[in-house]
Amino acid sequence: MCGIVGYVGARPVQGLLLAGLEKLEYRGYDSAGLSVLNGDGVDSVRAVGNLQALRDAVAQTARAAVADGGAAVALAEPSTGIGHTRWATHGRVSERNAHPHEDEAGRIHIVVNGIVENYIVLKRELEASGVTFTSETDAEVIAHVIARHYDGDLPAAVRAAYGELVGHFAFVAMAADEPGVLVGVRRECPLVVGRGEGEQFLASAVPAFLEHTRRVQFIEDGELVVLRPGGVEFMSPAGEPIEREVVEIDWDAETAEKGGYETFMLKEIHEQADAVAETVADRTARGDGVDLGDLGTIDDAFLRELRRIVVVACGTSYHAGLIGRYAIEGWARVPVEMDIASEYRYRDPVVGPGDLVIGISQSGETADTLAAMRLARARGATVLAITNVMGSQATRDADGVLFTRAGLEIGVAATKTFVSQVAAMYLFALRLAELRGTLEPARLSELVGELKRLPHLIAEMLDGDDEAIKAVAERHHQAEFFLYLGRHIGLPVALEGALKLKEISYIATDAYAAGEMKHGPIALLDEATPVVCVATESPVLDKVVSNMQEVRVRGAHVIAVASDGDEEIGEHADELLRVPRTDWMLAPLLAVIPLQLLAYHVARLRGLNVDQPRNLAKTVTVE
Repeated sequence: MCGIVGYVGARPVQGLLLAGLEKLEYRGYDSAGLSVLNGDGVDSVRAVGNLQALRDAVAQTARAAVADGGAAVALAEPSTGIGHTRWATHGRVSERNAHPHEDEAGRIHIVVNGIVENYIVLKRELEASGVTFTSETDAEVIAHVIARHYDGDLPAAVRAAYGELVGHFAFVAMAADEPGVLVGVRRECPLVVGRGEGEQFLASAVPAFLEHTRRVQFIEDGELVVLRPGGVEFMSPAGEPIEREVVEIDWDAETAEKGGYETFMLKEIHEQADAVAETVADRTARGDGVDLGDLGTIDDAFLRELRRIVVVACGTSYHAGLIGRYAIEGWARVPVEMDIASEYRYRDPVVGPGDLVIGISQSGETADTLAAMRLARARGATVLAITNVMGSQATRDADGVLFTRAGLEIGVAATKTFVSQVAAMYLFALRLAELRGTLEPARLSELVGELKRLPHLIAEMLDGDDEAIKAVAERHHQAEFFLYLGRHIGLPVALEGALKLKEISYIATDAYAAGEMKHGPIALLDEATPVVCVATESPVLDKVVSNMQEVRVRGAHVIAVASDGDEEIGEHADELLRVPRTDWMLAPLLAVIPLQLLAYHVARLRGLNVDQPRNLAKTVTVE
C-alpha cells in the first residue's frame, strides 16, 4: 500500500523525504515522487520503478537546473515537502499517475494513500466546470477539490474538501502560497505525526521518521492535522480543536516497521481490512456491478462465451481458488475445476481453446504455478494471473492479470494476501455473472454492497476483544493433534485454518470435508482432540451441526466458528468464536480471521517464531 512522508522545518527537505520513503519500501510500491517548496513555487519529480529511479530523476533535475543557470541545490534548500511511494490502484503504472498530484494552477499538491470511492462523480463535476485532469487516478481529484475551496487558507480548504470525499484514505496537502504548512487527514488509512524541535513530520508509519524523533502523535479516524515548524494542531472536520497526547515510543527499527505489533504476522493480520478495501474499492465504485479494468487480451466477449475455468495454485492460494470456485459456479454458472499446480502438468491435462486457466500466486514467482500456466497457454487456453506483485513472472506469462493489493507481506504464513486473493476471486465471479446475466440486477447489487462492507466488518473484528480466541489457545496449545471440519464454502476455510496452525505451531493438523469424517478421520477422535468446525450460516449448516454432534458423542472438544446471532449453535459446541453476519457466500473472509488468530496465539504460547517458521520460505521458486 502507498507510503506517505511529509516534513516542515529548517533542514533541507529532499534528503529527509527520500530517506523516509526508503523506510517505507516494505509496504510495496511501483513508482515514487516528491514535491518540495522553493522560493518560486513547487518542484515536483516522479519516477516509475524503485527509489533509485527517483533519486536518479532528482539528480537529473538538479543537473538541468545548473545547465539553465540555476542553483544545483534547487531541490535541496526548501524546508517544506511531501513524498510518496505508489501502489497502483486507479490507473496504470506510469510517471503521470505517480504522486504527488497537483491542481491546474500548480498551487495545491497532494499525496494520497487509499481510495476515493466517489471520484467519478467529483471528476465529472470538475470537468464540467472546465478542469482538465492529467492522470488516470482517483487521487488527483483531491487536489482539484481542495483548489476549488482554496482562498489562501489551506486548512479550511482541506476541511471543505474532506466533506465532499467518500472512501477510505489518508492524504497530505501542501500549498505553494503557504510555505511551512502541511495539512493531513485520515479516514481508515494510517497517518502519524512525528514531533521535533522546530520541525514536524507526517507519515504513513513511524519508520519514516524514527531516526529523527521518537515523539509521536497518533491521528484518529476523521481528524485533520495542521503542521507548522513550531507546532501541530489537531481538529475535527468542523474545525473544532482536539487535544492529542504526545507519546514517547521506545521502538527499535524493526519494531517500528512492525507498527508496534510484536510480530509481522500479527501486524499483517490487522492490515487485512485495508488489504480487502484496496482490492475491491475502485472496482465496485459504481455500486451495481464490478469493473475490473484492463485484463489484457481477456475481453468481455471471451468471458461471456468461455466454456469452463481451471484454477491452478499451491498452498494458501489453492484455498483461495477453492472459495472462488464456489462463487463462480454459484453466481456465474460456469464449471470450475481445481488443480494443485504441482500435479497439473504431470497428468497430461485436457485443456485448450475456450478454456480460461486462472493461476493464483501471491508472489507471481511460484515455480509450479508458473509451469502449469505455461502448459495451459501452450495448449491454447487463455490464462489469467491473480498476483500481488507487479512485474512478476506470472504477469509476463499470462494473457491478463488481476492484481491483489495487499502490499508487501513479510510473514511467511500468508494472511492479508489470502484475503486479498479471495476478494479478487469474488470480484471476478461477480463480473462474470454480470456479463453472463446469471444474477438478477438486484441480487448483483446486493452482493456488491456486501463485498464493499466487508472491510468494515473485518476492521470491527480486529479492533475488538480477542480474549475468547486467546482462551481457546490457552486451553489447547499443548494438544498433539487438531482436526478441522467444514462443508461447502466452509471447507476451504477449514483447510486454510489447519494450514496456518501446522505452519507456525508445528502441531499435527488435518482438515476434512465434514461429510467425510465417518470415512476414516473419526477414528482419530478422543477426549484430547480439539475439533475446529466452520459453522457460519449457510444452506448446509444443519449438516455441519449434525457432524458436530457426532464429534461430541466421541468425547472430542468442539470449537465452532459461528455467525453472530445464531443462538442454537452454542448447544452443539464447547466453545464459540463469533464472526459478523454477512451473505453466506462471503463469510469466508470473516471466518478465516479467528482461525488465523487461533494459530497465532497457539504458536506464541509454544514459544515459536511465527514470522519465520522452520523449513518454510515465503516464495517457492523451485520445484
